[in-house]
Amino acid sequence: MHPETAEPVAVERDGAVAVVTLNRPQVLNALNAELLEKLSRVLKELDSEAAVRAIVITGSGTKAFAAGADISEINALRSAFQGASKARSGQAVTLQIERLKKPVVMAVNGFALGGGCELAMAGDIIIASDNAKFGQPEVNLGLIPGYGGSQRTTRLVGKGMAMYLCLTGETIDAPEALRIGLVQKVVPQAQLLEEAKRIANTIAGKAPLAIEGCKRAINSGAHLSIGDALELESVEFGTLVDTNDFKEGTSAFLEKRKPNWSGN
Repeated sequence: MHPETAEPVAVERDGAVAVVTLNRPQVLNALNAELLEKLSRVLKELDSEAAVRAIVITGSGTKAFAAGADISEINALRSAFQGASKARSGQAVTLQIERLKKPVVMAVNGFALGGGCELAMAGDIIIASDNAKFGQPEVNLGLIPGYGGSQRTTRLVGKGMAMYLCLTGETIDAPEALRIGLVQKVVPQAQLLEEAKRIANTIAGKAPLAIEGCKRAINSGAHLSIGDALELESVEFGTLVDTNDFKEGTSAFLEKRKPNWSGN
């Protein structure tokens, strides 16, 4: 392991997995402009590194993944233009995460509220600790979710549950988040990072181009008609048949050996 700390984001590479930690524990990892800028830069670098095949994002400490946007920055907004610009800057980071070639596992420890919940929902898989709390409490500030919360919540858990979370501003615990499909797994706090890294390593052991193709097919197809989505799937499938990794994967299966992926 080679820790590389760059406040307010820490990066640790462990084999094919990079762990990115939101590192403002004194304010429950609140997402200020500096943190989001650093996070964006770090993720761009990791996505271009061939040695990194999966990314885990978590929060420092046990109290919070990210308790939300930095309210002092939000309070300083003075116009509709400034507000929309602030929202777009946060949305840009969540879109970046969604569009990364590398799969992203969110390891949510403690509070994931407002911007923190929105950040988590941009990941490909969300693993929650048993003390995790999720919510979109922006209505309590006279706002709506601004970093994608009103849209990704609807796509992940449906219109009714999105309305419930966004209109009431109520917080739900990890078992409820699992029940409604917001997260994929709940584990004890002490096992959270270990389990997130296990899942990331499992994914990292698969054919890189196939992982990229899965992400594109699922993310893009979710917004298309079933006919258009199936056409997208067939194109992605066909593209992979023309790769060296496809030939390696099928040959390895028939020869009963472990495949050696090249990413080509």
